[in-house]
Amino acid sequence: MPKRQSGNKKNKQSNFAKLSIFQPNKYKFKKSCPLSVKGAPEVDYKNIKLLKKYMSENGKILPSRITNVSQKKQRELSLSIKRARNLALL
Repeated sequence: MPKRQSGNKKNKQSNFAKLSIFQPNKYKFKKSCPLSVKGAPEVDYKNIKLLKKYMSENGKILPSRITNVSQKKQRELSLSIKRARNLALL
């Protein structure tokens, strides 16, 4: 016996279509930069412990969208990591 097909497919919408990535987020909140707050450690090529936090296991610099670092501090961080690599500290 063949299955019946519903004639009106326009009204059917899956839950996946309702939860779109491109819909505006209602609950936006700004995360603060961990290197810009008061009492944060200074970004320097000699501070190896700090630099390793912002590097992956493979030695790549993690992007700021993952680490929540501000754009200014991300530039300082990447420059410091590159200097430390050049001096064979990392």
